[in-house]
Amino acid sequence: MRSLLSAEGRRDPNPFYADLHRQGPVCLLTNPADRFDVVVHGYDAVHQALRDPALHVMTSDYPDRRSSDRWRAHPAVRVLVESIFFTEGDDHTRVRRLFSQAFSARRVAALEPAVERIVARRLDLLAELGAAGKPVDLLADFALPVPSDVVGELLGVPEGDRDWFPERVRAFGAILDLGAGVWRFQQAADKAAEDLTGYFSELVAKRRAEPRDDLVSELVTAHDDELADDELVANLLTMYNGGFVTTSHLIGNSVRILLDDPEEKARVLASPERADGFIQEVLRCEPPTHFSIRWAAEDTEVAGVTVKKDSRVLVLLGAANRDPAKFTAPDTFDPARDEGQPLSFSAGVHYCLGAVLTKLESRIAVPMLLRRFPDLALAGEPGARTTLMLRGYESLPVRLS
Repeated sequence: MRSLLSAEGRRDPNPFYADLHRQGPVCLLTNPADRFDVVVHGYDAVHQALRDPALHVMTSDYPDRRSSDRWRAHPAVRVLVESIFFTEGDDHTRVRRLFSQAFSARRVAALEPAVERIVARRLDLLAELGAAGKPVDLLADFALPVPSDVVGELLGVPEGDRDWFPERVRAFGAILDLGAGVWRFQQAADKAAEDLTGYFSELVAKRRAEPRDDLVSELVTAHDDELADDELVANLLTMYNGGFVTTSHLIGNSVRILLDDPEEKARVLASPERADGFIQEVLRCEPPTHFSIRWAAEDTEVAGVTVKKDSRVLVLLGAANRDPAKFTAPDTFDPARDEGQPLSFSAGVHYCLGAVLTKLESRIAVPMLLRRFPDLALAGEPGARTTLMLRGYESLPVRLS
């Protein structure tokens, strides 16, 4: 674990993953200083762990059972615990059923013209910023605002408000990382959670008074008796966060790969339909989400290894995607490979609700970006990698021509 949490491990966790695979699909940790008791990293083992009913997400039961209620003092943690990301059983099923309507195949398909319109508008703004060869930050000026606009369109966040979100969402998401160091971000995350909670509480009240054709209006008018306001607000906040941070990193990671591989860039530019396989391989090799956390509510077994009750389990999605037992030459980027789905969006009852939308946005945005700026090139070194949980770049300086 120390290797993964080191500066080198955060910069590139893949050598650490390769070492884990040489030790089998599951590792038991015995060092009392380790935050986890079990690491699950083989593809089949991760798939099994994510579907095991004995392995729970970090619900309020977990810290309570460990005699710690400090989390209740932090607005950011309370919001997470109240959301679909950290609930189980009947509550999770009920809320997921209501929110899954937003991401049905029909609704996502209907969003495609809006996504194209949003991407085209952001490309126009990017062209203005990058005129006369001036460098621009592709993350800040394109990869972040595009999914923010798309999720805002879906939920009903007014266009004029959307640029207010990225700074707060980044602060909120910073605590979703590994290591004790994340607590230094807690104060900023709590402030962001308070700001975001206040915003969505006000939006819910407005849509209850004057419904529109958006998800928030649908939820408060059709399902008011099934969702308490604090529950609704917590899920809107986390959905907005998850809905655009992961997509922005997927777009950013995709563009970085293309700029490092001119031949693949030329292929995607010449054949936009190739984007499907390309995005799928980015999700495998450079996924925006690298891990999930579980705890054992009872004794269970994963890949033949006993996981004892109350064990803390780190489930490494990024490692599973590079398992040599599943993928041929796992460190080779190959958009033509057909060896099954990566586990970047999890599996089981906590499979990412927005997976289809994230893929759609990236499949549209990346080819449109290349067609508009075929000479796109790096203008400097990308910024540092972000957290291990939500993994992308802090910045991506480029020149458009």
